[in-house]
Formats: sequence, structure tokens, C-alpha cells
Amino acid sequence: MSRFSNLGHRLYQGEVSFDFVGRRKLWYSLSAVIVLVAALGLALGLKLGIEFEGGSVYTINKPGLTVSQAKGAADTILKDTSALVQSTDKGAIKIQVSAEEQLPAATFIAELSKDLNVTANEINAQVVGPSWGEEISKKALLGLVIFMVLVTIYLAIAFEWRMAIAALVALIHDLLITIGVYALVGFEVTPGTVIGFLTILGYSLYDTVVVFDTVKENAKGITRQNKRTFSEAANAGLNQTLVRSINTTVVALLPVAALLFIGGGLLGAGTLNDISLALFIGLAAGAYSSICVATPLYAQLKEMQPEMKTLAKKVAARRAADAKAEAERAASGEAEPAEGEEADDDETGIVGTRNQPVSRSRTKGRPSGKH
Repeated sequence: MSRFSNLGHRLYQGEVSFDFVGRRKLWYSLSAVIVLVAALGLALGLKLGIEFEGGSVYTINKPGLTVSQAKGAADTILKDTSALVQSTDKGAIKIQVSAEEQLPAATFIAELSKDLNVTANEINAQVVGPSWGEEISKKALLGLVIFMVLVTIYLAIAFEWRMAIAALVALIHDLLITIGVYALVGFEVTPGTVIGFLTILGYSLYDTVVVFDTVKENAKGITRQNKRTFSEAANAGLNQTLVRSINTTVVALLPVAALLFIGGGLLGAGTLNDISLALFIGLAAGAYSSICVATPLYAQLKEMQPEMKTLAKKVAARRAADAKAEAERAASGEAEPAEGEEADDDETGIVGTRNQPVSRSRTKGRPSGKH
């Protein structure tokens, strides 16, 4: 753990750096493949719960009845395994049957009563229509559109429109991956899943804005120097927040994983399982997109500005001049200049801590300013 903490400090100081922005083509290709697979899954269709397609819910109040017994009886009656069987917090057993089964409720209750040795009065039947799910879907879609518009306006005002575009692309990227995983694996989409999808948006945006804020500070006044390009400043900001992003994601994933595998998997809490599953996939996708999609895309859009193109040429010219001077010094056998001399160059507008100790930042014989 101390090594990881030390890595975070070295990343912040710029002693270690991972070139996320420079490898943006690799991340774009990887994201394109993942999104393409997700889109293929969506083309196959989502498995919608009875709240969206309609169906029947049977609740049985019988002490000692287990989920496996009810599941076995339901599968035998329906002649398939489509029934969803769960236990409720009041000790009852709930069986959900899709409207596609076309089995009359009276027939199902009679067969269930016979197989489980319960009276018909102990089975409560409730028919769920698809209109409820349609209404929820419309409201969720409306909320999503409003959220996107407000996010775009906020980012355009607080930062700039290029950041808004990059953040929106990352949000859509996360949603497509999460929904695609649901479609490919065959997870059932319920109202709880929709809540999980909407919650993902907030986390993905939060992580992206944290990185953007650091990039904004790093790039302040960047055109007044010639030591690094905007992409390099953005990559530096990304590295400074890298460990923080990883820590935040891990801390967020741990309780969600506990809800998913313990609450949902072992205890059989259906709604909890639906929400936590969407959150687990979305949080992981959001962490990836904030690092490998949003910031590289923003840097790419920024590099299209004329002043950033001019800056890139100035940086390239300076590096070429430095390389030429270094070659000439090597050929003449002249000693390299002291490290402190380079630090005296124009660094106006660059935010960050100098790496060299104070004792090495001044050449020998120069006044210290202390009396």
C-alpha cells in the first residue's frame, strides 16, 4: 500500500508519467471494439422484466416453503425456466411469470396449489400490465435528456464547450457499455436497473470533472511558454489525479460489490441486485472513460485551436534547438550546464512543483537573497 501511495506522490510530482493522451488511438480503438460488441448485444435485444412487458406475480405465504421448491414447481408447470422466484422480506415467496407464457392465472394457481400442497387462498395473484413500465421508461428517458442538457450547459459555462463534448461522449460511452453488457449476458432489465443506469451518469461525470479541473489548472497560461504542448499538460494533469481516480473507484466498487454478491446473490434481494449490478458495470466503465476517453478527446479537440498548433511548433522548435546544442556540446567535449540553469527558463503559467531541491536550483556563486 505504501508503494501505491509513493507512486501517487511520484505521479503528482511528474517523476513518473503514463502517456494516456499520447496513446489515445489505442484507447479509441479499444473503446470502439467494446462499444461495437455492446451495440451488437443491443441489436439482439434486452431481456425486459414483467414491469415492461407485462405478466403475473404470485405471492405464496406458507411457512417452510423454500425458493428452490417454488422454482421447481413453477418450472414444471411452465415447462421452462423463465419464472423468476424470490423470497420477500416478510418471508413469503414471490413468483413472476411473463405474459409470454400465455398460461391463465387460474390454471397456474391450481397447478401451483397442487404441487406445493397449499390452498388457493394462500396464493395471491396480481396481474402487471406493460403500461407501467412504458411510463417509467418515458420518464427515465426524459430525465436523461434533461440531465444531458444541464450537464452540457454547466460544463460549457464552468469550463468550455470542448470539455462538455468530451464529457458527453464519455457518458454515452459508459451507458452503451453498461446496457450492452446487460443485453449480452441476458440480465433482466427492471425499474431498479433503470435507477442504476441513471446513477452511473452522476459518478461518470464527477470523475471526469475532477480530471478536467486539474487539466485546466495545468494549462493556465500555457501559450506563454515553450516547454510542453497542451496534450502534455493535459497528460500531466491526468497523471496527477490518476491514483485519486483509482482510489475513488475502488472505494465506490467495494460497497457496490458487497451489495451485488452478498445482498443480491446470497440473500436474493431482487431490486438491490438489479441496482447494484448496473452500478458495478457502470462504475468500472466510468473510471476507464474518464482516464482513457474524456481527457484524450478533450486534448485532441484543444490541439485543433490555432494557438495550440502554434504552441506545438514552438515546443518542437525549442526541443530541436536543445537537441542541436546538446549535440554540439557533446562534440566539443563541453560539460553539461547545471540543472538550475534550465529551471530559470520561462515557465510562466505552468502550475506544479519543481522537482529539484532548492539547494540545486541555483548556480554556485549566485546570491541567495538571504541576509
